Amino acid sequence: MSNKIDVGIGLPSHIPGVEGRTVVEWARRADGHGFASLAVIDRIVYDSYEPLIALAAAAAVTNRARLTTAILIGPLRTNAALLAKQVASLNALSNGRVVLGIAVGGREDDFTASGAAFKGRGRALDRQIDEMRRIWAGESRGMAGAIGPKPSRAPKIIMGGHTEPALKRAARLADGWIMGGGATPEGFRKAAAQFNAVWSAQGRKEKPRLMALNYFAMGADAANLAKHNVRDYYRFAGPYAEQVAASVLTTNAEIAERIAGLEQAGCDELLLIPGAPNVEQVDLLATAVFSRH
Repeated sequence: MSNKIDVGIGLPSHIPGVEGRTVVEWARRADGHGFASLAVIDRIVYDSYEPLIALAAAAAVTNRARLTTAILIGPLRTNAALLAKQVASLNALSNGRVVLGIAVGGREDDFTASGAAFKGRGRALDRQIDEMRRIWAGESRGMAGAIGPKPSRAPKIIMGGHTEPALKRAARLADGWIMGGGATPEGFRKAAAQFNAVWSAQGRKEKPRLMALNYFAMGADAANLAKHNVRDYYRFAGPYAEQVAASVLTTNAEIAERIAGLEQAGCDELLLIPGAPNVEQVDLLATAVFSRH
């Protein structure tokens, strides 16, 4: 049986050359249209905004949408206490709207630039999440006590990844799982079934939150630009870059079909990430999403 799916929209903060005022206006419009989330993706060695900073700007001009990292590359932030404080601060400033999507990452140049170890990054993420949860719970760290601000409730953690270790890590440490770029209903159904089996094997009784990510661009000119931008962003991944570029959703019909298919496959939320930065994309996507019934 399917459940009603939430639909979120990405900020264009990962697109090279996008102006800060565009990111802010994008967030304002998206919140007004009623998108469930504002989402960001993460890289270091790229002409893009830092994800938590971009979400902080969005938080200042929005009131209701969740603020979701989809995903943040955790092991690049080697100071877990500082990351915990940054996330808690954003959560407090936004009245508890943060969803922390987090994963190990796969670009060695990001790790080299950050002075972080690429090898062993999975174990580093394990330690990082444990440390952040203890900090958010108010554990004392010195003469002044805890690292604040203490959240009224800890941010939900969603983890990405498709390998067996990644699925086990998500089932053990997170509140749910997200499937990356170009998620199809068929692929999502299969991967989610694998994750649910691992989740149950870990003894988890509550229902995990299951999410998926797709790219979109509305209109022919925007679609061509989006495919260029997606290829450039994923160039490090070889043939996968072309696969993601080919999956960009470009029409109302494609978007409606993808939402319906993922809803039937048991997805709780679809995040639609922009491939083109013009702010009118928000209005066009809102029409596609909210007029489909």
